[in-house]
Amino acid sequence: MTRMIRIFDTTLRDGEQSPGASMNIEEKLLVAKQLARLNVDIIEAGFAFSSPGDFDAIHRIAQEVEGPVICSLARAKPEDIDRAWEALKDAQKCRIHTFLSSSDIHLKHQFRMTREEALKRAVEMVGHARSYVSDVEYSPMDATRSDMSYLCEVVEAVVEAGASTVNIPDTVGYTTPQEFGEIIRTLCKRIRDKGATISVHCHNDLGLAVANSMAAIHAGAGQVECTINGIGERAGNASLEEIAMGLRTRKDFYQADTQIHTEEISKSSRLVSNITGMVVQPNKAIVGTNAFAHTSGIHQDGLLKEKNTYEIIRPESIGLTQSRLVMGKLSGRHAFREELATLGYTLSDQELQEAFERFKHLADQKKELFEEDLETIVNRAATKVPERFSLKGLRVESGFNEPPSATVELLINEKLASQTGTGDGPVDAVYRTIASLTETKSHLRAYSVKAITGGTDAQGEVSVRIEENGEVVTGHGSDTDIIMASAQAYLNALNKLADLVERHARAEQKIGLC
Repeated sequence: MTRMIRIFDTTLRDGEQSPGASMNIEEKLLVAKQLARLNVDIIEAGFAFSSPGDFDAIHRIAQEVEGPVICSLARAKPEDIDRAWEALKDAQKCRIHTFLSSSDIHLKHQFRMTREEALKRAVEMVGHARSYVSDVEYSPMDATRSDMSYLCEVVEAVVEAGASTVNIPDTVGYTTPQEFGEIIRTLCKRIRDKGATISVHCHNDLGLAVANSMAAIHAGAGQVECTINGIGERAGNASLEEIAMGLRTRKDFYQADTQIHTEEISKSSRLVSNITGMVVQPNKAIVGTNAFAHTSGIHQDGLLKEKNTYEIIRPESIGLTQSRLVMGKLSGRHAFREELATLGYTLSDQELQEAFERFKHLADQKKELFEEDLETIVNRAATKVPERFSLKGLRVESGFNEPPSATVELLINEKLASQTGTGDGPVDAVYRTIASLTETKSHLRAYSVKAITGGTDAQGEVSVRIEENGEVVTGHGSDTDIIMASAQAYLNALNKLADLVERHARAEQKIGLC
């Protein structure tokens, strides 16, 4: 009998805790809708109490995303749980996920609580969450460094209090597959007849997050918490795509599977990578660019004779297509729409028009556009923020033994402004000039460039990270001209920052009125 393992996706909560991976509300909504197409069971949409932005994102996702259970994290505090419910109450299906540490290390040094106090708080807060929803998850944080007898006591107590899922986090990525398997096997036996599910949440500090999660499934866990591309705090989380394909490929061994629509995996990976600016390493399992590339002559020979000699997974099973329309400057709107439909995108007339105009502009610069180009075009259109600053003209001059100069024309709040400046290099000259024109006080924290596709006419995608007063945003730009892509990325980040500041101001004004 094949067990169905629930996939609890925490890309929008723990994944967003990756340095620089912060997303705005529209980006979170875009990812959440793709997670629904991927058919995850639960989406942890954020931490409602942490910020007005997170609350708003959870609320929008709860209202607009159908299919998965929508979940909010909450500390084991009444105000956190109340706030989570406020964000979730419009969802068709919702869950409150509350947590408190169970390890002596955390209780003594972080929370200043005794075991008895922590147990009492856990039971009370599970009960408080149950007053709002029937679906309550509880996590004893740092469970893998906890005393086993105390951990069993906590798990049994919160199940008795009404928790339908108890998640066992390897918070610091400390455990090993054999050890973790024994922990999960013991806990499953303790609550076998109580109707609750044991879940696991593994971090990758020692590179064992997926291995530990798979060992837990083999030992009886019924839910796995994971993220797209394995992003997350520090070294990241267990990778959703590796777990889903591991179970699907080795169903014979694990006697378990998921309800993931694996054909959506590749698209989900690229979307999250594009939005967060976190590049997937080429040799990453399942979704890396080299995952289905064969270089060795022996491998190529075997593959040509019989694919399963060197491929245990078909590329089509994760959504990589082998046949496609050739998209270029002669392609019309109909072909463009059909190719997007093949990739799983349905756009409104306005979105299609904006995307098609961007496509035509790019097609004049490239001989052929690939799936990655089209996805970049669509994702960029779908995650637009109000443009307080828009680029109207750019000219860069650079000569031998002369400092590069940049002349930039911007539309700033619908007023045209122009300025010329110099810098250490062409990009530096552009950025210094834009900073002067916009009068930004932000600081550039990161700048990266990657090619979206191969070839000398490939689009370059630039990602930047800027910070102002503790607020960090990521901007993206793409063009066959790297200088132009750099300007677009910087302006995209500045527009996001301005939008974030304005939303915070509105939230503070709303609180003041209340």
